[in-house]
Amino acid sequence: MVERPWLLVAALLLGSLAQAAEPAADADGFKRPLERLQFNSGHEQHEFERASLAILDVRDPWERWNRRVYHFNYRLDEWVLLPAVRGYRAVTPGVVRSGVRNFFANLAEIPGLLNSLLQLRGRRALDTGARLLLNTTLGVAGLWDPASRMGLPRQGEDFGQTLGVYGVPAGPYLMLPVLGPSNLRDAVGQLTDFLAANRIDYLNVATASDAHPEISALKAVDKRDSIPFRYGQLNSPFEYNKIRYVYTRARQLQIEE
Repeated sequence: MVERPWLLVAALLLGSLAQAAEPAADADGFKRPLERLQFNSGHEQHEFERASLAILDVRDPWERWNRRVYHFNYRLDEWVLLPAVRGYRAVTPGVVRSGVRNFFANLAEIPGLLNSLLQLRGRRALDTGARLLLNTTLGVAGLWDPASRMGLPRQGEDFGQTLGVYGVPAGPYLMLPVLGPSNLRDAVGQLTDFLAANRIDYLNVATASDAHPEISALKAVDKRDSIPFRYGQLNSPFEYNKIRYVYTRARQLQIEE
């Protein structure tokens, strides 16, 4: 028997009071830490984001403009590009979409080959040249990709990487309309690659695109279809900052590769 029952009763009462005073735990075990969190509503949202994500800081002197372009791209994606992609998928069999993607990827081997040569990467240039030859011939103008099955994966090289290899700094971050995240160096690189591809006019696609703009439209839809990213999928108010950081870091790794 308990010699001092009043001690037991007191202990039970104290335990009950402590349990009642303790806030209920969330599913993850925390005691509702956000209930008393206060925000200073006087600060603008982008200032709050910058202070909160200092670790993801990237040189962005044109941030105000870039954010406007980012929101433009967001709405363009939501209202135009993604509906076009969904329609394209609905009416086009998978084997046809794969052929279209391989065809345009084969055309992209041209600037890739030129940039591998400019970077003095002989092995990569040989692999890219072999891919171009095999996929254009055995792959029927690039509709199939036998080169990958033969152990020759795609080597993505562009003029922005070439400039980076030779020490040209990235410059300010730049959000391009429709095209998305970039920087000053890479924007110049994109323009250079586009002009080079049009100048070479491999398989006369550039000439045909001038007469048939639907080819350029198909290329744009295929390009968007091949990119898994969707605006808003990060479900974060800091998505702009994260995209900016991930793009910048990814380009650094590509150049260092």
